[in-house]
Amino acid sequence: MADKKADLAGPGIGDYKELEKILPNDYSPILNHRETMKALFGVKSYIEENLCKELNLLMVQVPLIVDIKSGVNDMLDRDGSRTPIQFHISNDYNKNPIDAQVVQAATKWKRVALKQYGMRVGEGICTDMKAVRKDYFLDHDHSAYVDQWDWELVITEKQRSLDFLKEVVKKIWKVLKGAENFAQEMYPQLKTDKYPDLPDELTFLHAEDILDKFPDMPRKQRETAIVQEYPAVFIIGVGWVLKDGYPHEMRAADYDDWVTETVSEEGRPMHGLNGDILVWNPVTKRRHELTSMGIRVNAETLKKQLEITGQLNFLDLPYHQGILNKQLPLTIGGGIGQSRTYMQLLKKAHLGEVSVTVWPQILKDMSAKRNIHVLE
Repeated sequence: MADKKADLAGPGIGDYKELEKILPNDYSPILNHRETMKALFGVKSYIEENLCKELNLLMVQVPLIVDIKSGVNDMLDRDGSRTPIQFHISNDYNKNPIDAQVVQAATKWKRVALKQYGMRVGEGICTDMKAVRKDYFLDHDHSAYVDQWDWELVITEKQRSLDFLKEVVKKIWKVLKGAENFAQEMYPQLKTDKYPDLPDELTFLHAEDILDKFPDMPRKQRETAIVQEYPAVFIIGVGWVLKDGYPHEMRAADYDDWVTETVSEEGRPMHGLNGDILVWNPVTKRRHELTSMGIRVNAETLKKQLEITGQLNFLDLPYHQGILNKQLPLTIGGGIGQSRTYMQLLKKAHLGEVSVTVWPQILKDMSAKRNIHVLE
């Protein structure tokens, strides 16, 4: 079980010797750097336009830095393993200073922003979010630089259900499939038998079901196994502690609702109103996460989840007070990884082929030997 526990502490392979075995040896990029940029920005425009159309969202500005006191930064995990970059702004000779953090994601900020923009039920926002996650192990599909379409939609109490969650997920999948078709219209060579396209339909599975199927595997191994069987899945209930004593992943306690009791299509008792879309990446021959999303906590489930994680002190922060006092709307939201999506749709082997960031020399050298050339 030790491997299962180690597998919870953030993503990434964690070892460059292991990564050397994983990177493809027969890789030849379909698009050159210039073609890649043209396709990438075409896909970006397509997804933003159609995501807003499908979910009734408005594109808005999003912060890169936030005030620590606000409590709106995303802590990502519940175990404190991934902490944000923070710095002191002395401002006015330190008479009116600010202690700030670089965002790790805009998950909580969006819920506050919905109120700021006066969004009503059925209306929402979408952002072109940039963030820094300094505690990632840097491999071919994890970067310290993170870009996401972070979106949030106002919902009713009645819509806090598994059926509504699935309805929204299907709309997002429709946009991603449409973006794949759009990219292949721009560059027909992207359609190739060597790297099959995404399937038309998603398979919905509960984290409990996947554990039952692969009880002895750690989380990432379970995910890799399931996407070989179903090449596109939405895993429901990410964060709830499963019967082996571990959650599927250490999801934070103060945004997604992973504690609410639900029922599977077969009538089995389950938990969670959130999940992740994972696909099989035929280039890297691995699991590939595209998006994490969920119905957000209400006052009741916020308190339950913070009690489970031993973080009830968070309830004193302004963001959490806003939920407790019902000053913030009920919402559903998520983040779609931009570079992850470009990597999948443009059949790339490395995030560095679609985004410019920092990579260790060992990884750049290892990649170059396999004809994988990252942008500098």
